[in-house]
Amino acid sequence: MHLTYTLRILTFITGVILFSMVACTKISTTELGSGLIPTVDGVNTFDTTLEIITENVIESDTTRVYKFYAQALGVISNDPVFGKTSANLYFQLMPAYFPFDIKGTSDSINVDSAVLVLSCRGFYGDSTIPLKINVEEISTSTPLDPYKDYPANHPSLFTFSSVGSIANTKEVDIRRIGDSVYNRFEASNYQIRIRLHSSLAKRFIKDYNSSNAYKSDTTFRESFGGFSVKVDAGNSPNALLYINLADTNTKLSLYYNSSTTGATTRDTVVNNFRFSSYSCGNANFITRNRTGSELASHISTPSKPDSLAYLQTSPGNYVRIKIPGLKNFSNSIIHRAELITEEVPSSGNLLIIDKFMAPPSTVLLSAWDSAKSAKINVPNDFVLSASGAPNTATFGGYLSYKSVPGYDNIATYNFNLSRYVQGVVSRKDQSYELRLSAPVNDSLIYKTPYPSPIVAQTIYLSPSNGGNNVAYGRVRLGGGNHSKFKMRLRMVYSRI
Repeated sequence: MHLTYTLRILTFITGVILFSMVACTKISTTELGSGLIPTVDGVNTFDTTLEIITENVIESDTTRVYKFYAQALGVISNDPVFGKTSANLYFQLMPAYFPFDIKGTSDSINVDSAVLVLSCRGFYGDSTIPLKINVEEISTSTPLDPYKDYPANHPSLFTFSSVGSIANTKEVDIRRIGDSVYNRFEASNYQIRIRLHSSLAKRFIKDYNSSNAYKSDTTFRESFGGFSVKVDAGNSPNALLYINLADTNTKLSLYYNSSTTGATTRDTVVNNFRFSSYSCGNANFITRNRTGSELASHISTPSKPDSLAYLQTSPGNYVRIKIPGLKNFSNSIIHRAELITEEVPSSGNLLIIDKFMAPPSTVLLSAWDSAKSAKINVPNDFVLSASGAPNTATFGGYLSYKSVPGYDNIATYNFNLSRYVQGVVSRKDQSYELRLSAPVNDSLIYKTPYPSPIVAQTIYLSPSNGGNNVAYGRVRLGGGNHSKFKMRLRMVYSRI
């Protein structure tokens, strides 16, 4: 009898110990990342939410689309939330070398055709409405500068005049762009092929030679200003194409046949002019027209808190974020501090506009250093790897989706601010104004993490390193005082 009683006591004690061990290692629910967070027990560990003030601001900084990145082409004419967008392309294509000649004597050359080929590597928007593309010749009186990176959001500063159309309007069915092209000279896909006027084909094939236009890249630019490619807004298109100029699939193809000394056949041949980052100029101008849009009524002029936070990929806007309760928060051990943002879905647009207009794939949370009037990395949490890549996977910024009552999939972006918050509440580090943006190319002043927070370098973001394709993405998030989708800072902490 005594032995049985002892075994029962041991079993009870063992069960209590096991239960305590499980409770101590429980993972508290977080929106981002993983790790062991102590159980919120109301005695030692607490869970709180700090209020946030948000404001919408139009980004005035210059947006540049560099030569090797995707260029936008198209028109978004029906987006009641963010307004209208137009994207135009200007570029030059050249022979592989200079001086250059079409083989054969001028009298023996028979002109076939000239075809402008654009390498399309994606689209944004509604693919069901065809795009009508027009191609014009840029005047040599307003030439492209091959050594200039033109700002995408300031087209009014650079006007490229046209000397007229050089092709019939090309109607493009976006859904068919991926179709394969097979002929004697091509085995490819994702091409937009635009046949140019025969007069231009003659000029390139018969009139130009190494004694005039093809003598050098300079004489060529003096003879032909380049291509202006735009989309007609007449049929209310609602999409942007993404063109890769540096891809070998982008080219001017000249088809002709000629007889040379000793030749017995006159088979058609092709010469391709392509884009060179060294000798060819280009500009990708993006125009945003927000008149009458929902966003226009929420721009903070003058500054005011807002219940909605609008985020449009550059050239677009940013959201100013202030956390007033952080500065005077009592010294604590911060187990987790997470900025949570959630999309505010529009029931009326879910099946009409929003399903076409995807959110940005990545967003950037930075801190604003008012003393330097510059953006810096969020101290201690946004860090660089040994290779110089930002820690987006652990810091946050990638697009993800979640389900909430009434909606299956809403966009969300979350950020781990635990180390930054710890520095503010424990060491009284500076509490910064934060900025949420969806950049294409951007730069930050980078400070290394504590305990050696020195200014190490200026880092640059690009579409291949934390940025987005130009004008790709927009989302409406809940602001700091939204009733349901509130932007917030959730903190799990222990008092000291």
